[in-house]
Amino acid sequence: MTTRSSVDVMPCDPPAIVRLRNLAMRQWSAHGPEGVIEGLRLTRADQPSGTIRALYETSFCVVLQGAKTSAVGDSAFHYRQGECLFASVNVPVSSRIIEASANQPYLAMSLSIDPVMISELLVEHPEMKYRGPGQVALATAGVPEELYDPLTRLLELLDHPMDRPVLEPMVRREICWRLLRSSLGPALQQTGNKDSETARIGQVTAWMRAHYPQPVPVADLAAMASMSPASFHRHFKAITQLSPVQFQKQVRLQEARRMLLANQDVASVGYQVGYESPSQFSRDYRKLFGAPPGKDRAVMRSTVAIEVG
Repeated sequence: MTTRSSVDVMPCDPPAIVRLRNLAMRQWSAHGPEGVIEGLRLTRADQPSGTIRALYETSFCVVLQGAKTSAVGDSAFHYRQGECLFASVNVPVSSRIIEASANQPYLAMSLSIDPVMISELLVEHPEMKYRGPGQVALATAGVPEELYDPLTRLLELLDHPMDRPVLEPMVRREICWRLLRSSLGPALQQTGNKDSETARIGQVTAWMRAHYPQPVPVADLAAMASMSPASFHRHFKAITQLSPVQFQKQVRLQEARRMLLANQDVASVGYQVGYESPSQFSRDYRKLFGAPPGKDRAVMRSTVAIEVG
């Protein structure tokens, strides 16, 4: 079987997209989905996918070919070649690749964003600080033309390991700056402003993701965000499109599914992710994934793709 080193070029494709796409395809072939650069992931698919359930972290994804749809709560976001998706906080997402073929595979690159780096840029450039309301966890936009060059240079660093320690931080900083100056700027500014609702809710969702088995009263979560319980619940729902209870449940069930995929014992998985009742675990699992845990494990390798968020 021959490995393609590039993808078909459409007549209207801008040169910057073509260059980055061909480079991403080459690096995907050489290094696989995840290389040595932390938070960088390349995705390729030769056909439309089933449901992809993932826990997104603060990151953005650029589509270089094809199209994808992602949903959180009742809100769906569609993005295609030349567009990107930004996730401002940790959030459970359900997505599908909707345009892909052997001749024109779906191809995308995603990169984690460090809120601390955003904060540093905002401190240095206070005139950019956005003081509006919190943003929904996901947002889509066209890719700024100026972003393709630093993204290309970041991927090129995979070929130059000696340069990475020096150049990678500078390239990441430029990427953040370009995003801040784009139409996604308000969403990133909220992420980097530690006093904003988005940043405070983001701190809580990151904590909930890391401590998902623990039962935590909403009042305690509100205290983490320095909000009243009522204000916390309102802002949490506005940003993540889920209630705190729904968020924790989805995180638990997605982690349970990963455990099942790794062939862990079905009977113990529910307890490991925080459920006290096997029957409740089975009911919630069936409601989210359409089948009870044992049956789902038997078929999910062939029917559902799971990606790391």
